[in-house]
Amino acid sequence: NNGGDLSIVLLVLILCLFGIIMVFSASYYVSINESGTPYAYLRRQLLWFAMGLAAMIILSRIDYHFWINFTPIFYLVGLGLLVALFIPGLGIEVNGATRWIGVGPITIMPGEIAKITLIFYLSGILAKNPNMLREVSGLAGVVIMTGIYAGLILKQPNMSTAATVVFIAGGLMLVAGAKIWQLGLLAGLGFAGGVALIFSSEYRHDRFLSFLDPFADSLGNGFQAVQSLLALGTGGFTGQGLGKSVQKYLYLPEPQNDFITAIIGEEIGFIGLMLLMFVYLLLIWRGCKAAMNAPDFYGMMLATGISVMVGIQVCINIAVVTSSMPPTGVILPFVSYGGNALMLLMGLMGILWNVTKQSEKKQIIQIKENEQRALEAERQKMIRKTVRQR
Repeated sequence: NNGGDLSIVLLVLILCLFGIIMVFSASYYVSINESGTPYAYLRRQLLWFAMGLAAMIILSRIDYHFWINFTPIFYLVGLGLLVALFIPGLGIEVNGATRWIGVGPITIMPGEIAKITLIFYLSGILAKNPNMLREVSGLAGVVIMTGIYAGLILKQPNMSTAATVVFIAGGLMLVAGAKIWQLGLLAGLGFAGGVALIFSSEYRHDRFLSFLDPFADSLGNGFQAVQSLLALGTGGFTGQGLGKSVQKYLYLPEPQNDFITAIIGEEIGFIGLMLLMFVYLLLIWRGCKAAMNAPDFYGMMLATGISVMVGIQVCINIAVVTSSMPPTGVILPFVSYGGNALMLLMGLMGILWNVTKQSEKKQIIQIKENEQRALEAERQKMIRKTVRQR
């Protein structure tokens, strides 16, 4: 069960361990304010990391072909959780948004799980019918099933997660053979729909305007963006030093979650952020390579979906903390305090690792078959030579 692309494991562990350090630093005063101890978030992050590590190891040992048997079930699980959000008593409303389901002391975000179930669902149906996107009905089916997820997530409301779901589906469709003009048309329709959504809600409209000029309402809708930019500006090129952030003194909301990138920039500077982005680029590159070398179409789709999901979340998080897009709740993968999101991401990395293991097995089998054919050809050559000599 060893083997596979161990660089994926190494990169994930680097990101997670760095995340543990930064979660402790970023949450220090928030944790004291909420629980009276600076270690509350650190302890929970360590627990979720341990569970995520176990999930990654276990899932790396399960042949990824096993999951194709549950293709429709994956979609139904994601759909059921998204619908359950709106059942009285299950959904937890925070700041006007219903994005969490409470299960005893644990809260889960159906939107996070929906991104994963969509990857498995689309990978499964596209692997079973690789030519389905060439037909209008097949393309429409993928768009409708993705649209149902996105619509339910928008209802929470959670526009960023809905956009992530759409990008994941788009990435899978592109790799699966959808035509560029089809994706371009869908992207245009999606953009038009997004603009309509922004101006259909005063809440979304105000957030959009605050993103364009956060300093115009620095104590209102632009508060998070302004504090984030102050953190990045204070950090400068080399940073203030690990643990020396000022914005984490209860100035910047959610410094350990959505805006941990701003604290990283403040403490270790532009250089530190660039090194972090380089690690993400390496991980995404290894994911893309896993997709290209996958033994079959299903493995290629899974590796593509996982890589696209990580890449999109990194891009959105960076865009938010630099005020390049409106503030939204997307964590920095493996680094932000994410609870069960960390465990789910590490589990996905285990599946990606297994894809690379299966690739190695296929290559070994092919090498042995080639060697066997070469030996057989040599044997036949020797037989013919012996016959001619006689």
